[in-house]
Amino acid sequence: MNYILFGDQTRNDLLPFTFIRPIADIRVGILTIREKWEQFLKVKTSSLTEEYLSLKYPLVKKNDNILINGSILPNRQIIDEIGKLKSNQTLVVDDTIIALRLKAKDIDNFDLDLIEGVAPMVTSSKPIKITNIWDIFIYNGQAIKDDFELLTKGKNSQEIITSNHIVEPGNVFVEEGAIIENAIINASEGPVYIGKSAHVMDGSMVRGPAALCHDSLVRMGAKIYGNTTIGPYCKVGGEVINSVLFGFSNKAHDGFLGHSVIGEWCNLGANTTTSNLKNNYETIRVWSYTENSFAETGLQFCGTFLGDHSKCGINTMFNTGTVVGISANIFGTGFMRNFIPSFSWGSVSGFSIFEINKAIQLAKRVYERRNKVFDRKEESILRDVYERTFNYRKL
Repeated sequence: MNYILFGDQTRNDLLPFTFIRPIADIRVGILTIREKWEQFLKVKTSSLTEEYLSLKYPLVKKNDNILINGSILPNRQIIDEIGKLKSNQTLVVDDTIIALRLKAKDIDNFDLDLIEGVAPMVTSSKPIKITNIWDIFIYNGQAIKDDFELLTKGKNSQEIITSNHIVEPGNVFVEEGAIIENAIINASEGPVYIGKSAHVMDGSMVRGPAALCHDSLVRMGAKIYGNTTIGPYCKVGGEVINSVLFGFSNKAHDGFLGHSVIGEWCNLGANTTTSNLKNNYETIRVWSYTENSFAETGLQFCGTFLGDHSKCGINTMFNTGTVVGISANIFGTGFMRNFIPSFSWGSVSGFSIFEINKAIQLAKRVYERRNKVFDRKEESILRDVYERTFNYRKL
């Protein structure tokens, strides 16, 4: 069977993180949503996504295909139900399509309405759906627990040296090549996963549920609270609580990051701090690309959403519920405005446009530092997003 992950109408609600990736490539828990499906299905998937993303995420069609909603987190029950789908039949929960089975000729024109002729199958499970950007950190703790079980079942953890202090060692899993030195890991409230070649340095404190993905680095004296994911090739220091760093991003120094989501290829300068609670304890509103205005989250705790390739200077202060677009460069003192458009350059004193050619030059340099290549596919996507976000820079 050929499996294709598609994005539904929630894509706009998940901007800025879906500017440069399909919904399925958002990281929630240890794995991205795509990686979760591929772990369950034991096959590679392709994407039905925006045309400008298809060069990097091409669609693979075969005669018989199952299309899966990329905003849904899989579970064993849903996998079993998908296996029972008939041709043109859908698996649904409430008004949301989870999956549908289509022939290749029908894929290009499907519109997410229920296919006529075959009754939909209603799932008896209650899957997690990532609908808003704050759902990424809201569901992260549960997703870590689910991914931990999926990834570690039937496997043995690498031995942890005795210089570390471990609470509930049965809830700690260390992959091959990981290094933990003189750290405190408390897994009494949830599992702690430490990926291949990850490094937890001296004096660090990690409380589960938490995930340190492969090749990540937790620097000396860091305080990592529960429901936090540090993605692959990230460097983290200071204090972090209930936050997700997708990958290849740095918060290497002191400062606070709470109830926040950080895209890929970001850098937070030393002592960067996010506010995640209003002084008056009211619920928090954040910028909505769907409504083109600020929308109510219903949350009392909500920090910063930093889009891919964005950077901030030392001592940056992010206000409660701040949304930053793609490839922004932020610096200076004082609380930043709580919506900063993509390709903005500046501070509280004002912003100018970060020209696309300069943004691409910077991205190439950052990729080279990690021995990666910023190729024509990446450049094409960034140029397209630059054009798509033009009007926001007039706000």
